[in-house]
Formats: sequence, structure tokens, C-alpha cells
Amino acid sequence: MPAASGITDMENLGADMAERKLRVALIGCGLISLYHLRAWQAAGAEVVAVCDTDRSRAEARAKEFDVARVYGNAIDMFAQGGFDVVDIAASVNAHAPMARLAANAGVHIMVQKPMCATVAEAKALIADVGDRVRFMVHENYRFRPHYMTVRRWVDEGRIGRIRHAAISCRGSGLCEREGTVPFLIERQPYLKWFNRNLVFETMIHHLDVLRCLVGPLRVVAARLGRLAEGLPGEDTAAILMEGEDGLIATADGSLCAPGYPQLHGDRLEVIGTLGTIVMELNRIYLVGREDETVEEVDLLGRYQECFDTVIRAFMTGLNHDAPFETDRLDNLETLELMESVYRAAGVEMNP
Repeated sequence: MPAASGITDMENLGADMAERKLRVALIGCGLISLYHLRAWQAAGAEVVAVCDTDRSRAEARAKEFDVARVYGNAIDMFAQGGFDVVDIAASVNAHAPMARLAANAGVHIMVQKPMCATVAEAKALIADVGDRVRFMVHENYRFRPHYMTVRRWVDEGRIGRIRHAAISCRGSGLCEREGTVPFLIERQPYLKWFNRNLVFETMIHHLDVLRCLVGPLRVVAARLGRLAEGLPGEDTAAILMEGEDGLIATADGSLCAPGYPQLHGDRLEVIGTLGTIVMELNRIYLVGREDETVEEVDLLGRYQECFDTVIRAFMTGLNHDAPFETDRLDNLETLELMESVYRAAGVEMNP
């Protein structure tokens, strides 16, 4: 392998990392990088470099987390090497080129969801990287504490075999605000020109959760809508899917729903042969047994938790040569499901 990792083969790399701190470089120093960096440090990794095309953002993160090396160009960072893993938290169009740089340098890859803008790009990237390095997608929604509670209850057999699932999200982040732009436009300005919004940016998480709970799914029908004025991407969606043995699953959402919080909240209902789980925002309970089963999760206070869980899982997979739950092939299935929603709604999948 080239000098960036300093290791000559995969077996030696795993053994070496088990004996010393994992060395990490981060690409992309926007809002989400804060939670990535907290997670790496909490897990005991050594963040040795940060990179962003806006060098001032990289410098700010480096100062905040005491990172010695700062770059405005990833090519320079890989040329100097000295790290085992790259965490790609940049915008989606940077994912594939940065991952290829990493694979060519013998550096293991974690990339923020979605892996690529299209399934075709993701398949090409997977083929290019091959088995040269480990490759995981940072899809953390299934690891959020309220969803982990649902997963645990299912695994415990509380509702038997799943027969139906319905998930939804509602938020007011694209509702008009007097005197200023909508909340989500202020937070994510690229939505002003990006032609895919709710399904690509947000509900891809919900589709992944459904896959995780019920297994493979196929989109039967989908409808997308635009309630907000002047935005090219959809803010409203209704999706019908089917799984194995006649299972039906639905997913719907809106980011232009007055009265809801600006950051969306979720509802999930899972019907089984023995019972039904409902997750409403932060409350999880069994229908008909609410008083004795309800659990509540502090979503704001535990927001960091899903990032910590993903990072620890990545490190465990590297150190013990274990599979990643959200490896590139698993995430490809979520990406294919997401893209099939647009196809069913008659929308071209051009980035």
C-alpha cells in the first residue's frame, strides 16, 4: 500500500491498529463534522488532520478539537499521509472522488450518507474500491436511541413476526417565516437549487430504518409534491412498498407542515403477529399496554449517541475484521430503494 497508511497489507493493518490509536483524517468541516469529531475523540481515536475547501472552516474545527494539521486541499493531505482512516463528511458530490483518493492511498473509508448521488455512481465507486480497503457508510438513523429501542423490542419478540410497518416524518422547516428565509434554507442554502430534497436528504434515513426492520423492500408507487414556493426539490412524499410474504410498508412525510417543529419529528408503527409497537417522536409503547410499556427518550440530550455508536462500530470492525452493519453493499440497497421512489414518481435521477 502507498505511504498514506504506512501499512503494507490488510492483515498487518488490523494488527497494527489494535496496538495503537487509530489515526483519522476528516474531510468536510461543516455542521455535521462537529458530531463526527466528538465521536472519534470519545472513542479514543487520534484525529490528525482536517480538510475543507473553505480552509477557514477547517481551521476553526482544528482549533476546537486541537488537531495539528489543516488542509484546504485533500490531495495535499493524502500526499503527506500519516493516517489509517478518512471520514468523508463533505457534500455528496465529493464522496466518490475523495473515496477513490483514499482507496488509492490504502486508507480505510467512512463516508457520510448517501454514498453517492446516484446508484450508478455508487456501483462504479464500489467496483473501483473493491476490497483494497474497508468501506463503511455513515448511515446513523437506525442507531438513534428511539429507533434502537424499537429494534430491541422487535428482537425480544414482543410483537412476533412483523406483518406491516408505517413510518412518517413531519416538520415546518420549509414553511415561510416573516422577515427571513425558511429555517431549512437558512440551515442548508443549497436546497435553493438542489432538485431533490425530502426523499434524498431526509427520508432516505426512514427507508433505511424500514429495510433494517423488515428486510428487502420494493417500491410499488410514489407521489412527490412541492408545497413550498420557489424550490426545485420535493418537500412532501407518499411511498407505498411491499416486502416478503405479503408485507406492506408505507413512508410519508412533509417539511412544510405548519405547527410542527422546524426540525422534523418521526412516527413509526410496526404491526406484528403478537402486538403493535408505536414510536411517536420520543415515546415508544405497545398498543393496548401503554401504561406498562411506555419508554421515553431524550432525543436532544442523546443526539450525539448515534454518531458515537457508528464510530465505535467502525473501529470494532477494523480492529476485529468484523462486518459493518452499514457497509457499502448494505447502503447500496438503501440507495437503490431511494432512487426507485423517484423513478416511481416519474422524476429523472440526474444529480
